[in-house]
Amino acid sequence: MSQSNKLDAKIPSGPIQEKWDKHKFDSKLINPANKRKFTVIVVGTGLAGGSAAASLAELGYNVLSFCIQDSPRRAHSIAAQGGINAAKNYPNDGDSVWRLFYDTVKGGDYRSREANVYRLAQVSNNIIDQCVSQGVPFAREYGGYLSNRSFGGAQVSRTFYARGQTGQQLLLGAYSSMMKEVNKGNIKVYTRREMVDLVLIDGKARGIVSRNVVTGEMETYVADAVILGTGGYGNAYYLSTNAMASNCSASWRAYKKGAFFANPCFTQIHPTCIPVSGDHQSKLTLMSESLRNDGRVWVPKNKGDKRPPNEIPESERDYYLERIYPSFGNLVPRDVASRNAKFQCDDGKGVGDTGLSVYLDFGDAIKRDGENTIRAKYGNLFEMYERITDDNPYKLPMRIFPAVHYTMGGLWVDYNLMSSIPGLFVLGEANFSDHGANRLGASALMQGLADGYFIIPYTLGQYLAGTKLEKLDTNHDGFKSSLDDSSKHIKKILDVNGSKTADYFHKKLGKAMWDNVGMSRSTESLNKAIEEIPKIRKEFWNDVKIPGDSNQINLELEKAGRVADFLELGELMARDALERKESCGGHFREESQTEENEALRDDDNFCHVAAWEHEGENKVPTRHKEELVFENVKLTQRSYK
Repeated sequence: MSQSNKLDAKIPSGPIQEKWDKHKFDSKLINPANKRKFTVIVVGTGLAGGSAAASLAELGYNVLSFCIQDSPRRAHSIAAQGGINAAKNYPNDGDSVWRLFYDTVKGGDYRSREANVYRLAQVSNNIIDQCVSQGVPFAREYGGYLSNRSFGGAQVSRTFYARGQTGQQLLLGAYSSMMKEVNKGNIKVYTRREMVDLVLIDGKARGIVSRNVVTGEMETYVADAVILGTGGYGNAYYLSTNAMASNCSASWRAYKKGAFFANPCFTQIHPTCIPVSGDHQSKLTLMSESLRNDGRVWVPKNKGDKRPPNEIPESERDYYLERIYPSFGNLVPRDVASRNAKFQCDDGKGVGDTGLSVYLDFGDAIKRDGENTIRAKYGNLFEMYERITDDNPYKLPMRIFPAVHYTMGGLWVDYNLMSSIPGLFVLGEANFSDHGANRLGASALMQGLADGYFIIPYTLGQYLAGTKLEKLDTNHDGFKSSLDDSSKHIKKILDVNGSKTADYFHKKLGKAMWDNVGMSRSTESLNKAIEEIPKIRKEFWNDVKIPGDSNQINLELEKAGRVADFLELGELMARDALERKESCGGHFREESQTEENEALRDDDNFCHVAAWEHEGENKVPTRHKEELVFENVKLTQRSYK
């Protein structure tokens, strides 16, 4: 494995407060009449993809929008529950753009690019105004002002929310903006399409190959630029909080065409998930982090205490987050809360039949505020928990345990959100840029909408205005070659005709990932993963069985294609984790921790982004570095005590 430092982030000069405004002014523009001459492909219709498609179409571009679901409304952003951050400081409790910037950089354990994070904080307030104008039903105070609640990693209340359905309501706002442009003819929506390849012409992204998952037909589409808003890769672990259809395939196709993949080892484990109950589950259910506002996390003080929670007196309960982190208490960031839950369970204090859960208790909040108040805040979340577990959280504490949730890694992008492939832009969770090694809660929605509504409309125009693009159609040899390669890949999967399902291999990969590249990693475990995953991959290509053919709806074929990609990405995640010999955020190396079991960074050697370049099948990729420079935030040991 070779290393290089050839990444240019294209960060504008000047004070951080002025970079974005200066960059917008310095960027080339396309006049309104000329915008209609350009076609843009947007893959994904979540918050990033949906907001980008709507915004670009309103500007006058011709937009082709692709989603794997039967409707753009069903993108996984719909599942985000807790809220969206912005620095409006309505509660007058000391918030500001600078504080949001600082909290986000600190929360990411100083492994994100300062300029991108400041811009995110800067445009956050515009997002709220945009969404209110769209009719998003944010919670309001009695006097009509928008309400805020607190979230992990901050000591101010800056999170706007729509009960426990924030992602759904924000997505409907973006969707309504999209549909207005569809009605005007500026957007064409292609549903039930899966992107299976990126088409490069003269080194630039000029289109995609997609598969119609209903008919099996392979289709090609040409454009002047391609935008990916396809989410993260948490399903590499098999069990995660992601939707079953969430996958890495669009990003992985781009990686194989030359786009660098940055920080793949940075995966977030969410502390408040309904625990695993057996080997029958295909996904896990997330309980919103907003519950940690009023819920208190605890375990019995005595190991192996199996009494029902209501029979354990206060004196025999350990509210360990409040004890260890008195300053932040139950609102420590997700990585800190998750690791501490693991420590308690490893120490024999876990609760439930498996011993792999801790309590999230609302008893004190109900006594203090009344059940009706708690019901008004969290009623739909409590109902969901009861439906799944058959326990009433108004009477008994919830049982929670960490699970794979969000991925901070993704395709490398510069300040303009363009990947290392000219003309390929990457938004939201699919890129790596804003969250560092750990995402603070309520920041994913903020980033997705910032990228789509307020950043890509400027940076795309800068690219198109300054790039010479020849007129193309899908008869070009580049499209024919990509189409041929994609068809051969699908045929190769079908021709294996083995004896085991795609799920069998996905579960096997998931176990190897969770055991070895999970909440804590070590040199030994990572080397084990790098040895084990290629064996699973080899077995997959020798023994996977796909019933049916490719000319119809074939869910097993879809799954197999994604599992094939996860089997390659999983190895890259392990390699990246092995090379990063430090602990930071969600990446916890057992060899690098403080005496109090906190993550111990190595700023001298690892204050950089690691971006991997594909070198061909079964070849070790090249690791590139983008050095991170902190001019505005002092690098300090992260503390929430």
